[in-house]
Amino acid sequence: MTPQKFDTACIGNAIVDVIGKTNDGFLASEGLTKNSMMLIDKDRAEDLYGKMQSALEMSGGSAGNTAAGIASLGGKSAYIGKVRNDQLGEIFSHDIQAIGVTFQTAKSTNGAATARCLVLVTPDAHRTMNTYLGACIELGPDDIDPEMIASSKVTYMEGYLWDPEQGKEAFRKAAAISHAAGQQVALTLSDSFCVDRYRDEFKDFIQTGVDILFANEDEIKSLYQTDSFDDALDAVRNQVDIACLTRSEKGSVIVNGSDVHEISAEQNVKVVDTTGAGDLFAAGFLFGYTNGRTLADSGRIGSIAAAEIISHYGARPAVELQSLITNKA
Repeated sequence: MTPQKFDTACIGNAIVDVIGKTNDGFLASEGLTKNSMMLIDKDRAEDLYGKMQSALEMSGGSAGNTAAGIASLGGKSAYIGKVRNDQLGEIFSHDIQAIGVTFQTAKSTNGAATARCLVLVTPDAHRTMNTYLGACIELGPDDIDPEMIASSKVTYMEGYLWDPEQGKEAFRKAAAISHAAGQQVALTLSDSFCVDRYRDEFKDFIQTGVDILFANEDEIKSLYQTDSFDDALDAVRNQVDIACLTRSEKGSVIVNGSDVHEISAEQNVKVVDTTGAGDLFAAGFLFGYTNGRTLADSGRIGSIAAAEIISHYGARPAVELQSLITNKA
C-alpha cells in the first residue's frame, strides 16, 4: 500500500455558491423545480442572478464542501477541481486553501468562466440550485494527480461531475489509481435528477469501482427505481462495501453487508438552509472512518456536522467542527 498523506482526496465541480432567499411563488414564476439542481447556461445564470435578492457568495461545490468539512474537523483533505484564472476562480482558490484544504489543480487560462451555483432558499429551508458549470467541464484525466490519489486513504467523487464525458474519464482514472495503491473509492450520487440521467452508468461504476456510496433517500430509490427505501437498501447492500444513506429528519442508515447502523438526526436544530447537508454528512463520516472510528461513530459525526450546516446559510462551517465534535461525539 502507498504511504498515506491525506485522509480524503475529493474530486468535483469547483463552484462559487451564490445563496439568496426566495419564495415558492418566485420558483413557480421562473419554472424552477423546488429542491432540485438544474444546469443552466451563462445567459440564464446572468438573468436569474439579476432577479435574486441580496445574496451570500462563497466558494462551494459538493465535493469542495466535503473537503472543507474534513479540514474543519482536523482531517487532512485535498481537492481536485477546475476554475478559470478570473476573479471567482481566485476567490474559490483562496477560500478552500484558507480552511486548510490542499488545492493544486491548474487554472484554465482561456474558455469558460469559473462556475457558479445560484442557490434559492425558501422559508422551509429547502434549496433549489441552478448551476452554470463554466470551467468545471474542462476537468479531465490530465488534472488527476496520481501521487495525490495514491496517497489518499479514500478518493471521494461527486456525481455531478458525471455530466461531461471527460469528467467520467477522470473518475475512472482516479478510481484505478486508488485501487492500485490499495486505497478506497467513494461516490456521492449528488441528485436524483443526476441519477435519472445516468442510472445504468452509475450502477456499472458502483459495481466495478466504488467501495463507499453516499446517497439520500430520493437518490437511492431513484437508482433502483423503487418507491420503497427498504427495497433500495436491500438492493445496495451487496453492491458496495459501505452505503451511507441519509434520510433528512429520519437520520441516516449505514449499511455494511448484513450490518445496519441507524443514526438518529440531531435534535432541536433550527433548520435555516439545507444547502450542503449531504456534503457535510459525508465529511463527518469520512473523517471518522479514515481516522479509525467505527461505522456508527462515523455516522454520528456526520450527523453532527450536517446539523451544524443546516443551522445557518451557506455550505461551509460557521464554527470549528473539530471542537463541536469533541463536545458532542
